[in-house]
This record gives sequence, C-alpha cells and structure tokens, in this order.
Amino acid sequence: MMRNESQHALKGQNNRMVKNRKFNSRMQAKLLLVFCVVFLSLLGLMGKLVYIVVHDGDRYAKHVLSRQSYLSAVLPYKRGDILDRNGTVLARSELQYKLILDPKRLLLNPDSTQSTINALEEYFQIEPSTVSEILSNKPDSQYVVLKKNLMYDAVNEFETLMEGNEAIKGIWFEEEYVRAYPYGTLASDVIGFTLADNTGYYGIEEYYNEELNGINGREYGYYDSTLNIERTIKKAENGNSIVSTIDANAQRIIQKHIKEFNAEFGSKNISILIMDPNNGEIIAMASNTEFDLNDPRNLQGILSEEEISQLTDEMKMDALNELWKNDVISSGFEPGSTFKPVTIGAALEEGLVSVHSTFICDGGEQVGGSYIKCSRKSGHGEITLAEALKYSCNDALMQIAELSGRSIFYQYQNRLGLGRKTGIDLPGEEAGILIPEDGLNLTELATSSFGQSFTVTNLQLAAAYASLVNGGYYYQPHIARKIINDNGATVKEFGKTLVRQTVSPSTSKFIQEAMYLTVEEGTAKWAKVPGYAVGGKTGTAQKLPRDAKTYVVSFIGAVPAINPEMVIHVAIDEPQNVVKQADSSIATKLASRVLIELLPAIGIYPEGEIDYLLPKNDEDGAITNESTAANGDNSANEATSNNDNSQVNNNTDTEHNNSNGADQEVNDSSNDEQGDNEVIENSGTDEDIETGDTTETEDDIEAPINNSFEALEEDFEPDAIGVIDPIDE
Repeated sequence: MMRNESQHALKGQNNRMVKNRKFNSRMQAKLLLVFCVVFLSLLGLMGKLVYIVVHDGDRYAKHVLSRQSYLSAVLPYKRGDILDRNGTVLARSELQYKLILDPKRLLLNPDSTQSTINALEEYFQIEPSTVSEILSNKPDSQYVVLKKNLMYDAVNEFETLMEGNEAIKGIWFEEEYVRAYPYGTLASDVIGFTLADNTGYYGIEEYYNEELNGINGREYGYYDSTLNIERTIKKAENGNSIVSTIDANAQRIIQKHIKEFNAEFGSKNISILIMDPNNGEIIAMASNTEFDLNDPRNLQGILSEEEISQLTDEMKMDALNELWKNDVISSGFEPGSTFKPVTIGAALEEGLVSVHSTFICDGGEQVGGSYIKCSRKSGHGEITLAEALKYSCNDALMQIAELSGRSIFYQYQNRLGLGRKTGIDLPGEEAGILIPEDGLNLTELATSSFGQSFTVTNLQLAAAYASLVNGGYYYQPHIARKIINDNGATVKEFGKTLVRQTVSPSTSKFIQEAMYLTVEEGTAKWAKVPGYAVGGKTGTAQKLPRDAKTYVVSFIGAVPAINPEMVIHVAIDEPQNVVKQADSSIATKLASRVLIELLPAIGIYPEGEIDYLLPKNDEDGAITNESTAANGDNSANEATSNNDNSQVNNNTDTEHNNSNGADQEVNDSSNDEQGDNEVIENSGTDEDIETGDTTETEDDIEAPINNSFEALEEDFEPDAIGVIDPIDE
C-alpha cells in the first residue's frame, strides 16, 4: 500500500514537472515570436490592401464586377407637352415599350428556352427562327431589342403571363416615350417637331427644347446566385410643358381658309397672322406649306413621287427646310400701302401735320429728277389727312414724307420695330431690310412713304400696326403664355412686355378712326363683316424683278375698329387664276371670310348696329364720333376729348364738289389704267418699271359687301403698282 501511495505521489510530481516545462520562458519566447510574425504579416497584408485600393482599386473592382451578371438600363424622362391657350394638347409624349431579350440569362435556363420562344411567337408574332438566331449569334449579350412601339395593354398581358409561368425567362420591357401630334398638320409652323433623340427642330419644340426636355433616370442591377435581379433605381425627371398663346380653333379656321383659297385659285404662298394688339400674344399663324408633324419628312404634299425620286439628298434637304420654314416670321416682302399708317402716324406725332391738314393731289409729284404718279392720274384734288388713307393717295403720302425728312422717317421705322427682329420666341425670324438713313434720298424717301423700296415680315408689320391702333404701345410678340411642371404648377408666366411707346393715344385714336373709314367708305371696303366695326388698310406690292409683274397683295386690319381686341394680317404671294394679280381686294375678301368665322370663335361678338361709328360733319367740317363711349369711353368728357384729338377736315362741299376731288375721281375712273399707283415718267424712254399700289372708284367703294372672288376685273385698285419711267433732266 505504501508502494501505491509512493507511485501515485511520483506520478503527480511528474505531471507537475511536465506542466512547468510547457510554460517555461523558452516556450514563451517562441510564442511571442510566432505572435510577432503573424502580426507583422497581417500588418503587411493590410498595407498591401490599402495600396491596392488607393492605386489600383478601379481595375480590381471592374474585374470583380465582370464576373457578375450585371445590367444597366436608362429610364427615359417624359418630354413636356405643348398646349394651346385653352389647354388643348397640340404635342405630347406617349408612353410605349420596347421588348428586350436577354440571351445570356435564357441560355442559363435551357429548360425555359422553348417555352419562352413559343410565348414570344404567340403574343408578339416573333418567328422562332429569329429568336434562335439571336441566341446563336449573341449568346453573351444581355440586351437585344426584339420589338418597339408596344402599347401598355400588350405589355401588361405578357407580364401577367410571366408572373404565372416561371418557365419564361430572359424577357423584360423597357419604357420609351414617342412624340405624337394629335392634330397632324395643325399649327405645324408654330409647333415644330422632334428628332429621335428628343431634340426639337423648328417652332416651339426647338425654341423651348431645354424646358421641354427632362433628365433620364437609370436602373442598375445584377443577377445573384439564384439568378434574381438586385436593382437600384434612380427616377427620371420629366420635362416641363409649354402653354402657348395659340388658339387651336382659330388656327384651324385660318388653315381651312388658306386651303380653300388655294383649291379655288392657287397662290405661291399665303400667310395669315392673328394677334392680340394689347399684349403681343399670337393667336394663330399659318402659311401654305403646312406639313404632318407626325411625318415631317414626307414631301408628297408639295411634290409628286416622280419629282421626289429625282431629288438628290441635298436637294431633298433644301426642299424640307423650305417646307418647315415659318413664312410669317421668315419671309420678307415690300408692304405697299399697308405701310401708309406708319408714315402718317409719324408726321402726326411730330406735329408736322394735324388732323385738319389738307393736301392737293394733282396726280403725282416731281421728286429727285423723276415724276412719281398717284394711282389717280387726274388727281384726288384737295383731300384731308384721313382721306389720304381712305383713298390711298400716294401724292399726299409723298408730301407728308417730305415734311418728315429722312431722319424722322427712319427714326419711326425703327421705333415701330421695322428692320429688326421682333424677338418672338420662335427660331428662324428674319429682320427685313430697310434703306439706311443716309440712303433715303428724295426718290427713296418718296417711294418708301407708301411702302416700296424696303421689306418687312408679316409679324413685323402686324406688331407695328398693333401699336398704332392700341393706344401707341409696342408689345413684344410672343408665343408662350406660361411654363408648367409635371404636376401642373406654374414654373414661369409670360406677361405682356412693353418695349416702347410709339405714338400718343391721340395719334392712335386718329389712326383707328381713319382705318375704320377706309373699310367703311374707302379702298378696304371688301373687309366689312356684318355686325362688326372693322378697320384696316390694303396693300399691293410689286415683287422684284419689276418686269416680271408679280405681286403680293395684302390686308392689315383690326377688330373692333375702335379699341381693337385683335389684329389680322393677310398676305397673298402671287395669287393665281385671277383676272388681275395686282388686286388687293383678293386679300381683303379672304380676310373678310376668315373674320366672319374667326371672330365669334375667339370670343369677339357683334355689337348690333354699327352705323353710329360713321363720322358726322360738324359745323367746322371735322369728324365727330358718337360711338366713342360705346366703344370703351364711359364718360362724355372723354368722348369729347377723343373726338377733338381726332378731328379731320372732311368738308362735304370740298370732298364732293372740287373739280379735282372724289367726284372727279369717279368721272375719270374710266381713263385710268387699272393697277397704276405710282408712276415715274420719262418721255424719252419706252421702258416701264412698275412699283406702287392701287385705288378704287367711289362706285366700287359704295358697293355692297361681297366676299366672292369673282368679277375682280370690275374693281379699280387704289393700291396697284404703277409705272416708273426715268426722266431726262
């Protein structure tokens, strides 16, 4: 027993000795060494990782990502709409879908290949051979467009199928917005169109391109080990919408009448502009060359298939640019007699003439070595300032321009916005061409007084005329009313922008009344509209070269005549199949046809009897207007003041009994050459160059309203262009 105890004690001692050897200083030193080695290794590894991240991290990240099934898709923004002033959508972006095939994922699921191919054939009529070819030729691709322009119903039906059938793999849909124009050709000159990349071209689409466009979103994702997509989505920001000043109904009306005129007669071009003179808003504008905004490159509307087939690419592009051009703002022409209110307004404003001034028209003026004839070769006799407009007398206008001189005349051309761009918010505007001040010699000043020798655009002349009849204020023409965001909130509003005051209210009131007389009793009588007081002026301008004897006939007017709410400008370039091209009544009758339908459509209604607007001769022979209060002046004192400011010497005895007056005009009408307005003669030459405007006989002036374009040969034109012959000095 003692032995067992001794052995047990010895064994315990040995165990303690073993334990003491295991943790001795030598072992501790070894352990410390191992720890230091491991720590230093980890420290070195960390340093290496930091170095890699800083200096070569992108390359390694791309290497890692390349081993994943990664995808990225653009989420398109919606381009903003274009609306008319009443909220009618003129241009919009429609949501459509693209059908996308992911060959790589489909090949990773071979059991799903056939069921997917069958579904594509059944729902989208895609041939199985087409899908099989893609899988063979593009096995590593993850993005192949199988079909475009799919509508929501078809997409939703297929997505429902995929949710219930897990055997369909590798198919997904991508949204896209396609620009659409619900009314096709309506306001094509104004709206413009877009290219495939949402870049606007012409019209509002181009001018407000940045406002209409938004910012694309993006979808990122990759397939995990179970082939499910992990997605990260950044939403798209939609573009803003433009609310325009255009009235879609008014636009439809003017385009309809342009088509009807061209179907009945034809023309090289017709331009019609409707604007609000009190704020510069464009209500409607159109020309011959309308085109389908949904198919803007189609030339079949203006050329035959044979002609199109013969065009080179350059010729086709030139034809398209001509088709897309907005002639109302981009084509210049000599205004002719529609410019005469500017000449008279300038002289009246400067005090060089008064409403009581009279002029002797003896048939023409000797100017700068030339004799420039009036339309009435025998002369109008003694006429008042108002009658100078009423009868479109070139002789009186030349006398007035001589009083103004080149400096004042040129100053008012510029003050009324001629010779410069109006700044309208549309691309492609032209400035027109004026004779410089130092180039306005006697002859040039004389011919410029009645709208020859310089060019304007329809828009320029309409804006200038608007300022003459709205109280004397020139407002910048504009096509946009406001910009709204995707939620309908207003981002920016475009109010009226007053550029300058052109004439005084008293001068403007005189122009209003004189223009009314011109329609009621003068050369523009074909512009009458039953139930409305219309004011306006006709014009007939001969185009260059003069010997071609081609003309632009036009009418510019306002309704109501006193305190107008709208201005209309109609210009017909080379009317066809008419008795006489130099006939301003062609444009005036077209304007009347347009106004009859247009005025109620834009909320301007008849006011009953309008005879009260006709002037009465008081004892002093001045025009008195009993309608002033009924047309916006609510006080008798204001009416009296306005009448005093617009008095015109209109003595009946002078007008009807003077041997060279209006009665003489009627008697001599048969001896006048129709269409002669302004003639520079030289007995030593046989060559005639036409350059002026036309008049009508009083028989025609008193004729009843007739909007028919028939029997135009019966009209004697006061605005027709006359013959210029140089004279031997």
